[in-house]
Amino acid sequence: MKWERKKSDTFEDRRGMSGGGKALLGGGAIGIVILLLNMFGGETGQTIGNILQQTQGQQQTEQTQNRELTAEEVELGEFSKACFAYNNETWEKVFQENGMQYEVPGMVLFYDGVNTACGSATSASGPFYCPGDKKVYMDLRFFEELKTRFGAQGGDFAIAYVIAHEVGHHLQTILGTSGKVRQLQANKSEAEANKLSVCLELQADFYAGVWAHYNKNLLEEGDIEEALSAANAVGDDAIQSKMQGQVNQESFTHGSSEQRMEWFMKGYKTGDIKQGDTFSALLK
Repeated sequence: MKWERKKSDTFEDRRGMSGGGKALLGGGAIGIVILLLNMFGGETGQTIGNILQQTQGQQQTEQTQNRELTAEEVELGEFSKACFAYNNETWEKVFQENGMQYEVPGMVLFYDGVNTACGSATSASGPFYCPGDKKVYMDLRFFEELKTRFGAQGGDFAIAYVIAHEVGHHLQTILGTSGKVRQLQANKSEAEANKLSVCLELQADFYAGVWAHYNKNLLEEGDIEEALSAANAVGDDAIQSKMQGQVNQESFTHGSSEQRMEWFMKGYKTGDIKQGDTFSALLK
């Protein structure tokens, strides 16, 4: 992906800082399972709460050591900041074109653990968006896991896709979509609530595709393939197949690999925010 360094008043890089949050010791297999089940995290109101419940009772320790970031880590942070800035520039334009006011979110890079308005979280949650403080949280080491453990192609545009997906959840928050979904889920069975969650996640993939559409000038050969490879790797069916050797569609919360790729591509091809009604399309 072509990019240049960008400024952002709402971007924070907390990697290497002390007191960034609490790391859960002894997470081991639990951490990997949570990472698999929550990739990538969507809105964290419920997700992080579930994580904390599953890891309750494990010993906690504050991060107390500062360290200097490597040149590679600094460059990766600058790339993430640029992607975040490109997202905000795009959505400010799209919202203005549609007679709406865009609200710029925040973004935080961290290692191991972080404190948010939605509670404390660890890297095991994967990238996530917290509606409480309207910030995207991300441990960039996630992408190495995505490549080595789950077979994604890797590449810088995989990172760009995930950032755009999480900003998509911010759009759902300020547009009121997320709030409506939570209200609907309260009166549904688990299977029906899961379907609503899938619709929410696929719409975030669609928004990521719309963002890519508006930034074709930044794309290089193979970038879209990198995004699709990441989307394929984190489909519910792909994850369940790796973890349990079988697939249970009723337990899907993020959508199948095919659905995630399909909705990203729909956003990329159309560039039309009004064509992202995953709810009408999937809840027939």
